[in-house]
Amino acid sequence: MTLHPSLSSPTAPSTRLRRRTLKDRFLANGGVGSIAVFFVVVAVLFSLTTDDFLSVANILNILRQSSPLLIVAAAMTLVITTGGIDLSVGSILALVSAVCAVVLQWGLPWPLVVVAMLAGGGLIGAVQGFFVAYEGIPAFIVTLAGLSVIRGFALLMTGGYSIPIASTTSFVALGRGWLLGVPAPAWIAVVVLVIATVLFNQTAFGRHVTGIGANAEAVRRAGVNTRRTTLLVYMLSGAMAALAGIVLAARLGSGSSNAGQGFELEVIAAVVLGGTSLFGGRGTLVGTVLGALTVAVIGNGLILAHLSPFLTPIVTGIIILVAIWLNFRIFRGSIRTR
Repeated sequence: MTLHPSLSSPTAPSTRLRRRTLKDRFLANGGVGSIAVFFVVVAVLFSLTTDDFLSVANILNILRQSSPLLIVAAAMTLVITTGGIDLSVGSILALVSAVCAVVLQWGLPWPLVVVAMLAGGGLIGAVQGFFVAYEGIPAFIVTLAGLSVIRGFALLMTGGYSIPIASTTSFVALGRGWLLGVPAPAWIAVVVLVIATVLFNQTAFGRHVTGIGANAEAVRRAGVNTRRTTLLVYMLSGAMAALAGIVLAARLGSGSSNAGQGFELEVIAAVVLGGTSLFGGRGTLVGTVLGALTVAVIGNGLILAHLSPFLTPIVTGIIILVAIWLNFRIFRGSIRTR
């Protein structure tokens, strides 16, 4: 009697296991790999079609201008990994930049202003996180309302005008300063990204964030306070949006209620383009960095190519659509096969 080949061959199970492992690795890292390739393609394209794209001055300019995006995208990665979303980050950025300009004109010390703005952003995030985590209202609805209300407060405070910040104050060094030949905003973004990476990949909090997005009920039954974790995630998002507002106000030398228009779309595009699943349970900060730099490079390259600046939101919208489609096709397919 002869056994079936699959039974007689001890290598068959290991082969299937190896194929499964390769598939899992692709699903885990496919998003990062694809955005890395896309980033290189975009960079090469603009370097061939423009004269100044690869110049040191332009590269440093990209790093400086993309810093607010990188800062907020780091926190948005945590938010989306839980299965949520924060549409209010652009409005928080605008409100904080306007408030910074107002209180600096009052003569308050700038370090105190920075601490107060970070605390204020965290408080706004906590209020929104409360409604999401403890009241069970969908994050999309809560933060959409926050987008409108917070922007309204900024408009009410400024009357729609920009408020100047004196260039003599040390506050502007946060946006215009240099350290070791690199813009200060880029260093701030690097610090935020390093802290976020350690928090997300090396701590229990990061594992809880991923677990909530994958199966919140299972994590809750394991003894984790999922509501508190979700609340903290939105607090971080609000605080990082406030930090981005501080950096932007310092770089521009003014605070404006019109700052950050459409900023939330760029942040979401950067995160989902980097491979973080919109369905929750899967996030990558490496991919987020590549996604944010890709969005920044596209905006910069279109300007250097002397194309209409109105193409930028069109391209960003297409990026969001393609990224969501890839999320659905790749990650939802992996969920069905589990």
